[in-house]
Amino acid sequence: MFLQPKKTKYKKIQKGKLSKFNFRSNILQFGNIGLKAAKATTLSARQIEAARQAIVRKLSRKGKLWIRVFPNIPITAKPTEVRMGKGKGAVSHWGVKISAGTILFELCGVSKNIAITAFKTGGAKLPVKTIISL
Repeated sequence: MFLQPKKTKYKKIQKGKLSKFNFRSNILQFGNIGLKAAKATTLSARQIEAARQAIVRKLSRKGKLWIRVFPNIPITAKPTEVRMGKGKGAVSHWGVKISAGTILFELCGVSKNIAITAFKTGGAKLPVKTIISL
């Protein structure tokens, strides 16, 4: 069950740029401890789901986990060995642009040590360096 929007205004969008640092979603809103991205990157829905599953397994059905990012950007790809031109490719997966300092996951209801180990295993599943923010 991968994250993706139910409905979008446009089927495909242009790539755009990654912002260097985010001042809006860099503080904890819901939980006591969070997992923060150290650099700007694009995360896919599969990567977010893999990190979520790793964190939940370490928690062993205790605590509450919030996912602060949602993949709402369609990422397109053309098949291999296709000549140039003939339009933009079909949507292959969904992603989200992450700027440095964005909180990805938040957690409460468990001890600090369990939360840190859970976020370390979850952060290992992501293609970006992460920081645990208290």
